[in-house]
Amino acid sequence: MAALGSGDGAGRLTVNGLPVVDGSFAIAYVHSIYRAPSAEVFTVAGRRFTMRAVVSLSGGVLDYYALEGERARLPGGGWLLRPAAPAAYEELSLLTTPIGRRTLISGGRCLPLHPAAGAGEARVTLTLTRDPRGHPCPTPYDQALFLTGAVPGQTPAR
Repeated sequence: MAALGSGDGAGRLTVNGLPVVDGSFAIAYVHSIYRAPSAEVFTVAGRRFTMRAVVSLSGGVLDYYALEGERARLPGGGWLLRPAAPAAYEELSLLTTPIGRRTLISGGRCLPLHPAAGAGEARVTLTLTRDPRGHPCPTPYDQALFLTGAVPGQTPAR
C-alpha cells in the first residue's frame, strides 16, 4: 500500500478510512430477500471506483440485480456476475441496517457501515487518510465472499 500526496504526508488512499489494497475493495452484505452473503466488488482509478462484479452464495441475488453480463459458478459453490456495462462512482449512498450488515472489505480488513440498531445511510467515498481504520474481518466475511476470481489479485482474507 503506497502513501499518496505531497511531502506533507497527506495519507493513504482509503474508502471511508479503510485502506484500499491492490486497487480494489468490496461492499459485503447479507441480501435482504435471499438471506445470502453477497458482495459488490469495485476497482479504483484515481478518486473514482467502478463496480466490476457481484458475488453471492445465491444465484437469485445475481437475478435481483437485473444486469446484463457474464455469469459464472465459482469454486466453493458461489456465483459471479461481471456486468456488461460497469457502473463508475465518485460517491455512493447506501441504506444500511444491522440485518444487511453492509461492510467495506479491502486487503482482508473490514469496516462496518451499518448501525447497531435501526436504519442508517452511509456514503462511500475515496479519500486520502492519515489514520486508516478497519480491523481483521470476522466470519462470514473471512471465507464466504470468495473474492478470488472476481477481481484479479484479490484473495479472501484468512
